[in-house]
Amino acid sequence: MKKYNVAILGATGAVGQEFLKLIEERNFPFNELKLLASERSAGKTIEFMGRSYIVEEATPDSFKDVQIALFAGGSISKTLAPEAAKRGAVVIDNSSAFRMDPDVPLIVPEVNPEAIKNHKGIIANPNCSTIIMVMALKPIYDAAKIKRIVVSTYQAVSGGGKEAIDELTDQVESLVAGRSVEANILPSASLPKHYQIAFNLLPQIDVFVEDDYTKEEMKMVHETHKILNDYSIGITATTVRVPVYRSHSESINIELADALSPEEAKQLLAKFPGVIVQDSPSEMLYPMPLYTSDKNEVFVGRIRVDKTVTHGLNMWVVGDQIRKGAALNAVQIAEYMIEHNLI
Repeated sequence: MKKYNVAILGATGAVGQEFLKLIEERNFPFNELKLLASERSAGKTIEFMGRSYIVEEATPDSFKDVQIALFAGGSISKTLAPEAAKRGAVVIDNSSAFRMDPDVPLIVPEVNPEAIKNHKGIIANPNCSTIIMVMALKPIYDAAKIKRIVVSTYQAVSGGGKEAIDELTDQVESLVAGRSVEANILPSASLPKHYQIAFNLLPQIDVFVEDDYTKEEMKMVHETHKILNDYSIGITATTVRVPVYRSHSESINIELADALSPEEAKQLLAKFPGVIVQDSPSEMLYPMPLYTSDKNEVFVGRIRVDKTVTHGLNMWVVGDQIRKGAALNAVQIAEYMIEHNLI
């Protein structure tokens, strides 16, 4: 099998580390591997598959002779992704910088792989919550067309980075010990005000934008339209940060154009690649973040009729946002390109 020179930008972060795990787990065909990061993280050593790699500071010339560049995300993507593409690399970017660019495909390989071939050197990975949702929507959309989506998310703190994970741990330990709690990270470190996440819920992820929706909520709207290539769907979202370490959950209500029973929906979802149906009320079987963390699949349960609308369904969807919601989706895009001779 042909092997490829691969660069990982953001190698020291949570998504970058997940890239490395997946490359090893999936026997990804790499030849040379470059681990890149900001100046602050440059010089660190990472042990990987029996070798020691020195993390290099990312510059435009870092991508010379690189065929596949996996970007973990962040503002640096805006500058370095075009530079990497100029040097012949295909960039698979996990940031929001290019998702809505009409010249950049926004890809979930199980959902819209046909769009990959239109890339011009950069391919965008969708938002983690969007990926998890469209994995559950696609087989239903194909069978019965979707008119409207109402989604509420319950997003783990790992979506806010390692600092948010550490803050949840520190706050829980402080509360149990009877100490005062410090809040410096959530809803976002860049915001002027912060709230306790331990034993609490925060109905704000990212900044507020038009009509008092958050940027995270509007990402789910705009990205779902683009991925499904259907701008007629009415979509409204509420995104909430919850005191869970890993794996996002979503309550999704859909109004369909055609009739589809819960049993038919379960059968369609069970056949869809990357989805596992866990739905048996009599056995109290349904997806939960504790048991879906570190799993590659998206889990769907609580599928039932919404009797308040014609052709309505409710479902509960859970997926590991660092795996399928980020790193795994990007690696799968690269694997698809290799398999179909697109790189």
